[in-house]
Amino acid sequence: MAACSDGKAMREGQDCILEPLSFPEGPGSGAPIAGVTAATIPCALCPDPPPLWEKEQLLKHMLLEHKLVIADVRLVADFPRYILYWRRRFSELPITDFCSVIQTNSHGPAEKQERYFLLCDALPEDRVLREQLQQERLEQILEQQQRERDDHTFQRTCMFCPEQFTGNRALLLNHMAKEHGFNVGLPDNVVHCDEFLDTLQAKLDRARMEEALKNTTLVFPLRPVGGLSPIQIPSPVPCSILAPVLQGSPYCLRCLYCERTFRDKNTLKDHMRKKLHRKINSNNKEYDRFYVINYLELGKTWEEVQSEDDREMMEDRDDDWSDWQARPLYAVCLFCEHQSETMDQIYTHMQDSHGFDLHKLKAEFNLKFYQQVKLVNFIRREVHQCRCYGCQKKFDSREAVVQHMRDAAHAMTLPPQSTWDQPQYYFPTYENDGLLCALSDSDGESDPASWSADVPVISEDVPTLEALGQNSVLGHLLEDRDSPPMGPGAV
Repeated sequence: MAACSDGKAMREGQDCILEPLSFPEGPGSGAPIAGVTAATIPCALCPDPPPLWEKEQLLKHMLLEHKLVIADVRLVADFPRYILYWRRRFSELPITDFCSVIQTNSHGPAEKQERYFLLCDALPEDRVLREQLQQERLEQILEQQQRERDDHTFQRTCMFCPEQFTGNRALLLNHMAKEHGFNVGLPDNVVHCDEFLDTLQAKLDRARMEEALKNTTLVFPLRPVGGLSPIQIPSPVPCSILAPVLQGSPYCLRCLYCERTFRDKNTLKDHMRKKLHRKINSNNKEYDRFYVINYLELGKTWEEVQSEDDREMMEDRDDDWSDWQARPLYAVCLFCEHQSETMDQIYTHMQDSHGFDLHKLKAEFNLKFYQQVKLVNFIRREVHQCRCYGCQKKFDSREAVVQHMRDAAHAMTLPPQSTWDQPQYYFPTYENDGLLCALSDSDGESDPASWSADVPVISEDVPTLEALGQNSVLGHLLEDRDSPPMGPGAV
């Protein structure tokens, strides 16, 4: 989720959402892609000498000052080189030669219209650049993997037993999978293995924290936790050590699968054994950078690559969907965090709790499908920015604006259509918005009761029975049967 939090960036009436948001229950954005660092980067459009920015600050700067938006920026393998390339190209030709132009508030007055420039891989040059950077990053990952294979100085103890392993890292990974049922995948798919094992070990082992807390000076007492004595900590204390202490557990041992915390190693091991949690959570994006499969194709995750391989293997087999279970589509209320599995339930909730009836608005304004999409995205954006779309009043929190709209009955008070029926609202405010998937084009088209009785129905021409008898082939056959047969000598 990206939104402007800097007071300087907040301008009156300006939308500072940089990219689609995500609901809490949806998948997170994941860890940064390898190769993209927080090093300072020059702006692609500022004149020389250009100011230097960190990545996130640069994206905000280009959006607010230059109206430039980079699509799918998370998929750019080497962001500094990507920006430097386009900085050079923008100095050679106008930006309109490379970017799509999006004009906002197109039906409003000229002083309120703004032009935004979208740089995306729909441009062949941008696509080639992204693929080239992706290929170079893949080559770097493969070289790193080969160095780890050839490195015979590796030495490490198993995370679940005292046995030590030296030489090839695959020996340790295969041992944990075979002897302890802890499978992190094929060794040939793992890269940055040492850092990967350190990450897993840090969640299982308290040795580093015990060492950091040893022989320290008492600064302030902590209450005993779970029968443990108060801990003496130094000052200043690194955040990585102090945070779990203040959370109530001086050791902060985490299950690798469910991320639950435990106070000692034995309790954690029993939990992982009983719950069959001796594996890592595949949905945790923190681990994606340690697998080669995530670097293979531009814009594709390991799930997409793996599903393609599975489809190729199943081409010659009969399709068997007997064990398939549908994943429920959750929809979130436009005003609060209420969720429902069915659209009828979410519509009923919004009508009962907030006085908002989407079906009534659809019928009243004769909204087509894409107009409904714009309206939903507009309402979500206004509520996210704590602004009542009925009176344009700003509030300090989302709860305050929802309460105001309920008390003032502003949920059904829409601004002029030119305000929300704009091209920018084609883009979802929340990228995992299930409500958008349930919108329909026109309910009346599938309802026979709503068909107009004034529409004439013209039937085809029906010939009379006499005409059928005269022109029918059967009549000729009957005449031929009733006529006397002709002899051999008949002419």
